[in-house]
Amino acid sequence: MFTFEPSAVLRDVTLRDGLQLTGGLLSTKRKLAIIRSLLSFGVESLEIGSMARPDLVPSMANTLDVLTELTPDEQARCWVWVATPRHVERAAAAGARNFQYCFSATDAHNQANIGRTTEASLAAMPAAVEIARAVSGQIQLCIATSFTCPFDGQVAPERVLEIARDERALGASHVVICDTLGQAVPAQVSSLITRVRLETPVREIVFHGHDTWGLGVANTLAAISAGATMVDGALGGLGGCPFAPGASGNTASEDVLFATRPSWVTPAGFGSVVRLTEGLLTELGEPNRSKAAQGARSPAKAFDWVM
Repeated sequence: MFTFEPSAVLRDVTLRDGLQLTGGLLSTKRKLAIIRSLLSFGVESLEIGSMARPDLVPSMANTLDVLTELTPDEQARCWVWVATPRHVERAAAAGARNFQYCFSATDAHNQANIGRTTEASLAAMPAAVEIARAVSGQIQLCIATSFTCPFDGQVAPERVLEIARDERALGASHVVICDTLGQAVPAQVSSLITRVRLETPVREIVFHGHDTWGLGVANTLAAISAGATMVDGALGGLGGCPFAPGASGNTASEDVLFATRPSWVTPAGFGSVVRLTEGLLTELGEPNRSKAAQGARSPAKAFDWVM
């Protein structure tokens, strides 16, 4: 089976970023079933919720309930979105050990998304790192709007590098570079990931992409080639930021899996992921934006990947 080299881990973010703009709410039981199905299929990493205010992002209201039901082995493969030390503290008390500490490269988006300046978020990060370390956890530095901001436009690469080099973020295990609006092109992604790898402290690099302009998979492959070791996707291309006008869904997990062919993905296993997606999207009343999932339902039966 052909695989994409170099390889990277897919982190499925359906239950966090994927649900932020959906009208339908999923119960704790349903979220747990999705988590356990994806883990059983072989998906190596998941982002399963957010500590965002439930009045602003209602679909995340039961994140703590989900966390408390996960086993330690499941927690080891799951991440939760946080934006303050208090978020880390509350998530850790529920069993979380992997935290994605997120803020924006621009003040305008950070104010809209988190209600504070970028500097305030960065200043609070050392406290968040200490709380994560106290429970033997790991915490990521997640830089939203790394390429463009819905309010300020283009973001200079130097701004992202400045944040990634800041000594207050040195306790992070990973740095997450986010194409929040899906407006980047592969050359931009490759350039910024390369510069982060070469010009900032040594950490794992994650790429979080959206498919707004149809380049989600191309940007993901560019990020992997440039040194990203983890990439984000959501089932069926679900997702988008409620505080980022113009952003559409995440790069579809199915499209990333079909393009990269990790060793655990077989045509039969891919079909299981597609079926899970179809059931979820029907439940939520959302369209399936994954080209690979659509291809899996094509009449070209001689192709192994067609269901």
